[in-house]
Amino acid sequence: MFFHSFLCDVCTFQNQTCWKSCPAGWAPPPSVLCAELPNAAASKLDAKSLIKLNFAKNSEGKYHCPVLFTVFTNNSHIVAIKTTGNVFAYEAVEQLNIKPKSYKDLLTDEPFTRQDIVTLQDPTNLDKFNVSNFFHVKNNIKIIDPDEEKAKLDPSYYLKNTNAETRETLLELYKEFKGDDILAATMKAPEKKKVDKLNAAHYSTGAVSASFTSTAMVPETTHEAAAIDEDVVRYKYVKKKGYVRLHTNKGDLNLELHCDMTPRTCENFIKLCKKNYYDGTIFHRSIRNFVIQGGDPTGTGTGGESYWGKPFKDEFKPNLSHTGRGVLSMANSGPNTNKSQFFITFRSCAYLDKKHTVFGRVVGGFETLTAMENVESDPKTDRPKEEIRIQSTTVFVDPYEEADAQVAAEREKAQQEEEAAKTKAEVIPPKKEVQTPKTYRQGIGKYINMAAAKRSVEDDGPSTSTAAKKEKKSTGFGDFSSW
Repeated sequence: MFFHSFLCDVCTFQNQTCWKSCPAGWAPPPSVLCAELPNAAASKLDAKSLIKLNFAKNSEGKYHCPVLFTVFTNNSHIVAIKTTGNVFAYEAVEQLNIKPKSYKDLLTDEPFTRQDIVTLQDPTNLDKFNVSNFFHVKNNIKIIDPDEEKAKLDPSYYLKNTNAETRETLLELYKEFKGDDILAATMKAPEKKKVDKLNAAHYSTGAVSASFTSTAMVPETTHEAAAIDEDVVRYKYVKKKGYVRLHTNKGDLNLELHCDMTPRTCENFIKLCKKNYYDGTIFHRSIRNFVIQGGDPTGTGTGGESYWGKPFKDEFKPNLSHTGRGVLSMANSGPNTNKSQFFITFRSCAYLDKKHTVFGRVVGGFETLTAMENVESDPKTDRPKEEIRIQSTTVFVDPYEEADAQVAAEREKAQQEEEAAKTKAEVIPPKKEVQTPKTYRQGIGKYINMAAAKRSVEDDGPSTSTAAKKEKKSTGFGDFSSW
């Protein structure tokens, strides 16, 4: 709303109501309601103490005076009649009620007194902006915040601005007072994942760069490889299809699961089947020539949860489409909200691609699927009139067990290789004798052999013999004798 702040500084409001016993004598603008009762009028607030305000609107949907038809703005003087709740411009009440002393409601003709005129907005009254005159300020009324009261128990709550030296000193005192165990518990770092040959990423954890650029981080000088999620490691070894049979009261359905393409979705379905999650559940939705949906233990279409207890992401593949009859796909309530519900198509539904994850198909029991489709459904709720129930499930092929065995074998092999390399490195090679230079005397130049140095100087002295002249070779053409 565009109204100025009204003078009632006692309470807050919502809806088109005001408090009869408001000590300031003011009422709120539309869509406001007194939410709290201060101890202002020495009486408790109840429904009888509230007045519903009747605001009039023009054809454009704007609030206006029903008598003068002037649109209310930020500068309008607005009043209400307490007995009827009707809202008028002050000019209308002044000219038609106050001056002629005819105190009757301008719309209902119901009598009222001068005290029943409640001001909603008065732009000329500047005293309303004086915070010191507010009732809660005068009477020191405060709302008790439980979180703030709890924070006050800590002496650091009263420290507004502290420098680094003060913080370090207080930290030392805290350690002495509370003990290192409590401090370590509050500052405990998150547990690091164990990194091995299989789950080591090609990138680091970033701890070195983070500690280099931020003083809040613990200094790190060695790069450590980040750990890849365990499921990502396992899914690399899933190369086969999964096979499950649904035993229903209409017959059996044999399902082939694309574990090699949508590993997480298929694992969720297989694990739920193994824990008998779908046993006794019904297909709560069936639409002929479209789909049949089930997998909700509540049978309402709003329940169910994944094997991990929380929704998991979609796994869209371009080569998996809702094409043909018997496509197995996940039901969801939006992107990345897959849980336990699934559906089977009765015909092609290509427009569901990239909205629902296709993770399998029916490979046996199409006559059962036809029998399920022939069951009539309620046209309003799409619920089958005859119950279609999953009695039990059987898992024939679970590629994830084989993948887990391969991962365990690879880890054991890598551990043995690491231990062998460690044992080989511990073999100490024989020490070689370190040759030290010969000492000829004590003091500076003790390693220099002066006698040998003297002989080399004498050998390099000036020679008395004349050097033999070199024959100057002829540069002529010659007689080819040297060829």
